[in-house]
Amino acid sequence: MRQRWTGLVTAACLVVTAAPSLAVAAPAARAAPERPAATSSPVTDYCQGQCHDILPPGQNGSATAAQIILNKITGAKPKHTDDQLGKYADLVDNYAGLTNGKLSTFFNDASFGVPDDQVESRKNPGGRKDVTITRDTSGIPHIKGTTRAGTEYGAGYAAGQDRLWMMDVFRHIGRGQLTSFAGGAEGNRQLEQQFYLGGAYTESELKAQVDRVRDSGPRGRQAYQDVTAYLKGLNRYIDDAKKGLYFPGEYDLTGNANILTGEGIEPFEPTDLVAIGTVISALFGSGGGEQVAAALVKQAAQHKYGKEKGEKVYEAFRMQNDPEADLTLHDGQRFDYAASPENPHGVAMPDPGSVSKQQVVYDPTGSAADGEKAKRKAGGGTDGEGSGAAADEARDRSDTAKANLRHKPKLSKAKGAMSDGVLPKDLFSRKHGMSNALVVSGKHTDTGNPVAVFGPQTGYFAPQLLMLQEIQGPGLSARGAAFAGLNLYVQLGRGQDYAWSATSANQNMTDTYAVDLCNTDGSPATKDSTAYMFHGTCTPMEKLVRENAWSPTIADGTKKGSYKLVAHRTKYGVVRYRATVDGKPVAYTTLRSTYRHEVDTLIGFQMFNDPEAVTGPKSFQKAASKIGYTFNWFYADAEHTAYYNSGLNPTRSPGVDPNLPLRASKKTEWRGWDPETNTVPNTPFDAHPNDIDQDYYESWNNKIAKGYTVAGFGDGPVYRSDLLDNRIKDLISDGKKVSRASLTRAMEDAAVTDLRGEAVLPELLKVIDTEKVTDPGQKEAVDGLRGWLEDGAERKETSPGSKTYAHADAVRLMDAWWPLLVEDAFRPALGGELYDALTNALQIDETPSTPGDGVAHKGSAFQHGWWSYVHKDLRNVLGEKVPGAAPQKFCGAGDVAQCRATLLSTLAKAAQTPAEKTYPGDDVCEAGDQWCADSIQQRPLGGITDDLTNWQNRPTYQQVVQFPAHR
Repeated sequence: MRQRWTGLVTAACLVVTAAPSLAVAAPAARAAPERPAATSSPVTDYCQGQCHDILPPGQNGSATAAQIILNKITGAKPKHTDDQLGKYADLVDNYAGLTNGKLSTFFNDASFGVPDDQVESRKNPGGRKDVTITRDTSGIPHIKGTTRAGTEYGAGYAAGQDRLWMMDVFRHIGRGQLTSFAGGAEGNRQLEQQFYLGGAYTESELKAQVDRVRDSGPRGRQAYQDVTAYLKGLNRYIDDAKKGLYFPGEYDLTGNANILTGEGIEPFEPTDLVAIGTVISALFGSGGGEQVAAALVKQAAQHKYGKEKGEKVYEAFRMQNDPEADLTLHDGQRFDYAASPENPHGVAMPDPGSVSKQQVVYDPTGSAADGEKAKRKAGGGTDGEGSGAAADEARDRSDTAKANLRHKPKLSKAKGAMSDGVLPKDLFSRKHGMSNALVVSGKHTDTGNPVAVFGPQTGYFAPQLLMLQEIQGPGLSARGAAFAGLNLYVQLGRGQDYAWSATSANQNMTDTYAVDLCNTDGSPATKDSTAYMFHGTCTPMEKLVRENAWSPTIADGTKKGSYKLVAHRTKYGVVRYRATVDGKPVAYTTLRSTYRHEVDTLIGFQMFNDPEAVTGPKSFQKAASKIGYTFNWFYADAEHTAYYNSGLNPTRSPGVDPNLPLRASKKTEWRGWDPETNTVPNTPFDAHPNDIDQDYYESWNNKIAKGYTVAGFGDGPVYRSDLLDNRIKDLISDGKKVSRASLTRAMEDAAVTDLRGEAVLPELLKVIDTEKVTDPGQKEAVDGLRGWLEDGAERKETSPGSKTYAHADAVRLMDAWWPLLVEDAFRPALGGELYDALTNALQIDETPSTPGDGVAHKGSAFQHGWWSYVHKDLRNVLGEKVPGAAPQKFCGAGDVAQCRATLLSTLAKAAQTPAEKTYPGDDVCEAGDQWCADSIQQRPLGGITDDLTNWQNRPTYQQVVQFPAHR
């Protein structure tokens, strides 16, 4: 086995050196004096060089003000900012010839420890003798401690070095305070408004989560001690960075720190980690909550077709348990959960036209009031930045930014660096549920040991939301990725002789309740009433108020303004909509089982990192069961593979439909639910989908198992996981044995393939081919699409660096055609009301460039769309037997000739659609630039920007592993 913790420290320059004229205390985030540190005995690594990983763009997420300025002037970047981006991007052009021996060209060596010739630096953080942070030549921290506290201290210190600014952003998002921290840009406002209704807490409630875990038992006490030590390390780094003046320059640009002293950067507390955790949970780890949208679809379907047929149409589009859906557990396993019962009771359907969204913004002033329809209290002004502590702090930040600019005029080079916001404005409004996994049992592999290629799709940011690390100490032995600020444990990665990863599962753990509104004074209730009936008593809603204010800074010149974010909370959750039901006013609330319990999940991650807790597939499943977030967990060691679905699944009362809004009452409440703490028992361990040693597992957020109800719409015969499933089946069925390289090739081939082209275009051509195409223009378009399909329906360059797709016209045609054909095939039969309700529940398309919604550059594509609807309907129109088909044929009203005419007419229209319309321009691409529109952008969270790279639909952090040995 490799033993890799020995060796001398090699001297290395850690950052780009700023020009003397720009030097504002230019030493980098790791520029404090290094000193040799004692090492303890090495850790046995059972992967023996067969573990690899990658996380673009690079490990270093910190840049001083001087480095940001230099980047704006010359393009130079701090060291390790983007040195994993090239190898990640290059796989697109080189996967076809990939061998096991070439994996290291496109992935990092994920072995434990650092060989002598790859040590870049070594440091005892805080001068402690019980922990060493060794940085390798990619800048990745390998944290090794002789005490548990020292190890976690090092993890906190390393997090500060690599992600301090980003962690600060997320602790403010988690409190609904992004604008008060990073500026009042419209993007920041939209983002915090979307999040606040799902994650509003008081400070005492955040602290209560920490205290509850601390008091929950031995592992809880250990977690609390780990958090305490982690924060000591993180806060020591903040002190060091302020003293050495190498803190992130974004603090200077936003006025959150004095450029000469660093004063203003606040230390972190345990509640900050809870706030960060609520953000991650909202993004990737919860499912359900869309019952109002489903109700509007059902209502429109019954209005169009009548109650009985309308119900069948609704069920066909809802696809709760479609018989053609791809299943992760495909050996006949069945796990019944959250299906709609026959003749449900307690359903609270809204009166037609009565639904309105809950207001969240109140008392806007200044720039917040521009075009704002939010209500204002009597006497509230519309000018200025408001009053009170939030407004005073906003003025102070603005004044600090001005003073920083006077001290260093070249900061003007970074003016407006965050004028669009620090994160995508729709980050919380869009559906999430990304990541993929390919895991093959040893009976199908080259060495008889399982192979796994897996990882999370968490978007692309600079710096990345995740960070790489190795952590070795008492009870801790792992390497992999963790969300910054939560990296006291590796969350996805490898242990001594096992590896694990996750994909978002998104099963329904969030229900919608209709609470009857009332007024405590006995007057008649209205939709605007702020009290509700709870167990027979008119109860005031809690108002969770967050006051935000901002003034112009260097980073964001948005003029001064302010507002209040208000969440109205009931025992049944936070109010999301207002409506009437049977003429009576109600509020629709969403109740998430993990609300007030985000921290509980820490125990499962702690166990993943403990080699004594995870010794095989069963113990891994036990650890995964401690995680409350909705994830599909995958495991591989030298002998076994395993799967477990985590999530705090509540038990519903019999006869309740969890897929539609429910009348709030004791009869519809979760079994065993405590409304005071929102505590509910999880369903039993064996009720969660689980398996050991299936021939292979694949997941791309698809349906998990028979009976395990999908929380959203559209999971049917065409899902992006089919791209993986088909390729794994091909590897296994052709008699060859699967290797790490061949499974990686299968993943990457799926990553550059257009799902519509591979899965739906054949059905479209079947309809078109029922007659000969005689129109020259239509024939040219059809022939082009057919040629693209024959070549694999890929979105890939003609040659590396050409920035021009092979079959570029066919790709453009498909992108323009799809929304046109869907609307013309379905809207006439569905009618406007039902069609609009369905498109609100499930978007029509999700290409890499997301036409019609700007250019997102997000990489992840083809998860949410109408491909299953089109696929089923075309087969139905052609007279084929279609399991789960709707009772109505839509395209051409069911007539093949008319359907064909619809397809050709929309195809002709698409052919005439200018590329500039299909690929609208944005701040990084010219309109009409197809390659650029698809390309991946590492969305800057701060002052450093990275190059665009080829599109690929692939995990952000990814492992390729095959363990040849086991303990």
